[in-house]
Amino acid sequence: MSDPNPDLEPGGAYEGLDLSAYDFAERDLADIKLTGCVLTDVQLSAVILPGARFSECRFVRCRFAHADLREAVFVRCSFADPDSHSGVQIAFSQLDQARFEACDLSFADIERTSAWSVVFKDSNLRGARFHRADFTRALSPRTAHTAAAFQRCNLELADLSDAVLKGCDLAGSSLREADLTDADLEGADLSGCDLFQALTGGAKLAGADLRGALVSGLDLTALGSRDGIKITLSQQQDLLSAMGLDIHAD
Repeated sequence: MSDPNPDLEPGGAYEGLDLSAYDFAERDLADIKLTGCVLTDVQLSAVILPGARFSECRFVRCRFAHADLREAVFVRCSFADPDSHSGVQIAFSQLDQARFEACDLSFADIERTSAWSVVFKDSNLRGARFHRADFTRALSPRTAHTAAAFQRCNLELADLSDAVLKGCDLAGSSLREADLTDADLEGADLSGCDLFQALTGGAKLAGADLRGALVSGLDLTALGSRDGIKITLSQQQDLLSAMGLDIHAD
């Protein structure tokens, strides 16, 4: 293994390092590339990492606070601690246009963080909490654009209550027992999602694409909006049954 406490530089490429003792606070490490590195119990406060690339790295009980992670890319990285059942903490940070592919973000706590156009793909977000995460960017005083993607992700037991994900892509994800209370999912792509026992009271689903989704138990009467929801004929019975209607064959 290389030097465990190297002088990391912006744009540098490093592999196989244990960086648990490294002081990341307020360091400018833009465009750095880390492969197979380990960070344990690290506080990454005000670290500057736009455009950084992380591959097969492990972040154990780490916390990002006021961090700049814009356009950072994480591939096959683990952020979960299986011993304590805790995940990474990301607070008051910038995740705009960041990308997570095949990552384990179980029990992640993403709080008061800008996450416009963030992408999670084929990642485990079981039990993750998004508290006041902002997926919207103001383009002008009167215009705002919401963008985010959770593609084929495990969001079981995740907390997305009050999240604004209007028009976003959640196709193929599992939202079993997830908290979607009062979330704005109008026009979102929820095709092929598993919504079994998800909490959807007050959720806005007008114009959402639910084709191929598991909707058993989804009570349309408890939604905040539902006009224009896209479903298939085979989903009708489950939705009507959830509304308390007794369905009989012709």
